[in-house]
Amino acid sequence: MKRPLRTVAYHTLGCKLNFSETSTIARTLSDEGYVKVDFANASDIYVINTCSVTENADRECRAIVNRALKHNPDATVVITGCFAQLKPVQVAEIPGVDLVLGAGEKFNLPKYLNELDFTGDPIVKACDIDELEGFVPTWSENDRTRVFLKVQDGCSYNCSFCTIPLARGRSRSSTINKVLVQISELISRGAKEIVLTGINLGDFGIDPNDLARSESFEELVGAIDSEFKDIRFRISSIEPNLLTNKIIELIAKSDTFMPHFHIPLQSGSDKILGKMRRRYRTDLYSDRINRIIKLMPDAAIGADVIVGFPGETDSDFEETLNYLTKLPVTYLHVFTYSERENTLAAEMDDIIPMGVRKQRNRQLRKLSEMKQELFIQKHYGIEYPVLFESENKNGLISGYTPNYIRLSMPFDSSKVNDVVNCKVGNSSQGNVVQVLSNECETVII
Repeated sequence: MKRPLRTVAYHTLGCKLNFSETSTIARTLSDEGYVKVDFANASDIYVINTCSVTENADRECRAIVNRALKHNPDATVVITGCFAQLKPVQVAEIPGVDLVLGAGEKFNLPKYLNELDFTGDPIVKACDIDELEGFVPTWSENDRTRVFLKVQDGCSYNCSFCTIPLARGRSRSSTINKVLVQISELISRGAKEIVLTGINLGDFGIDPNDLARSESFEELVGAIDSEFKDIRFRISSIEPNLLTNKIIELIAKSDTFMPHFHIPLQSGSDKILGKMRRRYRTDLYSDRINRIIKLMPDAAIGADVIVGFPGETDSDFEETLNYLTKLPVTYLHVFTYSERENTLAAEMDDIIPMGVRKQRNRQLRKLSEMKQELFIQKHYGIEYPVLFESENKNGLISGYTPNYIRLSMPFDSSKVNDVVNCKVGNSSQGNVVQVLSNECETVII
């Protein structure tokens, strides 16, 4: 007997890669006859894809479960993602949770929903992360013009603050040929911009089960640039030690890869970078940034920074602040350090008081705001092609310039998934400013 249609709602925490995986899970359930509804509505099933980069993400998971049960107290609640892999028993103890799927089982959700009866204790399926093998390609597919395509997963690094290797396993990836086929399919479905994503994207080509494999991210970028025209590509985030000069040069000459980089820094103090067990120091990071700006003066460059790491003295923080002030980066993603179980950093002495951590966070966020405004002012009056997305937000339609300045204009459905030339305005009116043509507005990143 055919299973009757049931409704399912999704909520995603964390990175763009998580969004691509949620989208893929949703497609598999749709193929099984499940009907997607908004998370704010009553649903038979709620799927929550979690992150566990910070302690706050763990607490947020509990809050979202409670929100789902307010819409439907009898709903089936499924938790997957990094938190589910790291702490499956703890997740299963959250009131209302029925099914916990770790890293090796999250893409088998249809199987468990179709075969299992949720009338007893929560069901937990989480493998030993060392046993996790294989790569599952995923991509986002929603109302956005941009598509996030996962080409790499996992991480074989051992940064002292990070739980990602425990949550996602060793580095592994797709192949160049498979990625090119997936890109062709996404283009046929109407994608105009594709963002390559991964946990450690620059490690693309590594396969722990096939040591003879010899592909690289540099080769992937080159193959994409040669194969595809009239479509935009972006790189979501790449470690500075894996961002080779050849990759920078390829992007500088490319008409398809946008002049936009996100390069994690984490600290401007070499002492702290050493304690973090990062695989570079500030001189290498500066070299990468300066080479980008030399070849692509209009490029946008984002950086991740962690404040309040154990042992970060006032002098160390001032070193980071001064370093970033002088460095030609465009914006910062600032994270307040939080202790994570089973990491080396959690056992370190010289703990920084939380009040000091938050104060340092505020200082760097102010610096980021200043840098963003200066970046927009620098491009005032320059005309760029803007790819507009489909969302109607407060009567506006918006999109990004190649160098990641977000522009908006009065909503016009004919502009959805279309490229419109707009001039960038100055930032004298705060976060929203008038642009010179097409009645666009500049919105700070």
